Amino acid sequence: MNVRLSRKGWIVIPAALRKKYGLKPGKEVRVVDYGGVLSIVPVVPDPIRAGAGVLRGDDSLAQAMVEEHRREREHDETNFRVG
Repeated sequence: MNVRLSRKGWIVIPAALRKKYGLKPGKEVRVVDYGGVLSIVPVVPDPIRAGAGVLRGDDSLAQAMVEEHRREREHDETNFRVG
């Protein structure tokens, strides 16, 4: 989507994108330079709280690792017996 830069360096973010990303007057955004690509990123007031629970799942990672180790050990004992 193309927008035009004003003489003062202003751009207008199209209404559909403002609505999609909840950008209202006074909302703070960050302009990020990714080595030749500029991105406009909404600022999250409390990024820790906003990210809380993102990685939460039903399964325990530790339990999954223990089970995987048990299966590997059984596989090794079955397939690599010397005798």
